[in-house]
Amino acid sequence: MTGILKNPAFILLNMSEKVLELTVFILGGWAYAMMEILFRGYTHWTMVLTGGACILTLYIMSDWLLSQPIVVAALAGAIIITLYELGVGIIVNLKLEWNVWDYSAMPCNVLGQICPTFTAIWFVLCLIFLSIIKLFA
Repeated sequence: MTGILKNPAFILLNMSEKVLELTVFILGGWAYAMMEILFRGYTHWTMVLTGGACILTLYIMSDWLLSQPIVVAALAGAIIITLYELGVGIIVNLKLEWNVWDYSAMPCNVLGQICPTFTAIWFVLCLIFLSIIKLFA
């Protein structure tokens, strides 16, 4: 173990960063579940995990995102969330056949898992979220 890794301050800082990341994951999952319950009336546990993963990814990328013009940052966020949605959808809906969601009736959908309408919704939500963060950053 090198000198810095033995340093108690480094260990505490690293541990507190992991606690912060876990907190971001939990709050992100909770926030997504609440949004889904508000608009759809229910959620699924896989969406809590997916929401947490999305928000944690945006948190990890926050330095870069906040250095970009707000529209670019929101577009990047929407793409990240859409890619998570596609990946999770392929696993839980197509492979496991849990039928958590189905966008096959939506125009221009991909495998019934993602569609431009929801990517646009993610863009607007990221635009609002990142705009608020930029106000306080």
